[in-house]
Amino acid sequence: MPRILLVEDDPRLSRSIAEHLQAAGMECLQVYDGEMAIRAFAEGRFDLVLLDLSLPKQDGYTVCDRIRRLDSNTPVIVITAFSDIDDKMSAFARGADDYLVKPVHWQELHAKMRVFLKRAETNPLAVEELRAGDLRMDLRRKQVEREGRVIELSPKEFALLELLCRHPGRIFSKDELAEQVWDGSLGVSSNTIEVYISFLRSKVDKGFATKLIRTRHGFGYYIDAGTA
Repeated sequence: MPRILLVEDDPRLSRSIAEHLQAAGMECLQVYDGEMAIRAFAEGRFDLVLLDLSLPKQDGYTVCDRIRRLDSNTPVIVITAFSDIDDKMSAFARGADDYLVKPVHWQELHAKMRVFLKRAETNPLAVEELRAGDLRMDLRRKQVEREGRVIELSPKEFALLELLCRHPGRIFSKDELAEQVWDGSLGVSSNTIEVYISFLRSKVDKGFATKLIRTRHGFGYYIDAGTA
């Protein structure tokens, strides 16, 4: 049963869409503001997100951006009253997969959802779990374990560790980490990256005989999945 996150602050519209989803055999979690949406996505597993742009607390653009920082694969369909081309292009730039302008007909929405859900079904994520030595990353549940011990990471720490674990042995320069983990943000200094690497080491390596996060001085950082 596909699980849908529905982010819509209009109770009547949210209820109407949820009823259609349930009648179509889908499970639906309804949330009504941006903060609820970000928290729900971070804590749960969803096959698709339906997202309004005009939301209390955090707007839909911010929500989409946060979703993409946590997960680059889950489809996001924007449903909004904003019809301007700039709004549409901004949503796509944040990682939206499709864009529908209200009022939305259920048949059209359902058809688009079927396409994305079918694509995910026939082309599942190539990797749902990453391993480096005795470290295990569950990408769906956003959990990290080492020797059976759960390691609590912030979303940014998780994203940094995921990038390193996807490419064991590959050395990433600070510029590459800034580009891929911080989206090339101009506010990210070399010192900030050093601090996050230090955070990761204190959580992932401290207390374990094998050290996974390594430095190649003058070049960057990498994951060593072999023995210390």
